[in-house]
Amino acid sequence: MKCYIYKSSKKEQLYLYLPRQDDFAEVPEILLQTMGVPQRVMELELTPERPLARASAPEVLASLKEKGFYLQMPPRDPLLDLRGGGLT
Repeated sequence: MKCYIYKSSKKEQLYLYLPRQDDFAEVPEILLQTMGVPQRVMELELTPERPLARASAPEVLASLKEKGFYLQMPPRDPLLDLRGGGLT
């Protein structure tokens, strides 16, 4: 499946995967507002076997088919866990 990846102009390391170029029809408006102006960074052929840096290809493919998009969140900051009182 052809896949188009957009980065957020507001949130660092937030990426949106779409099955059709520049087709944001299935993306909730609140998500688009949170992202700011999506900037296309990559186009790739996605298969279940293809390795991705921070996502599972089968999970991305399933989301693209079911929801019409996949949202890749920024990685967790371990320091936030410490500051948030995660340790007792």
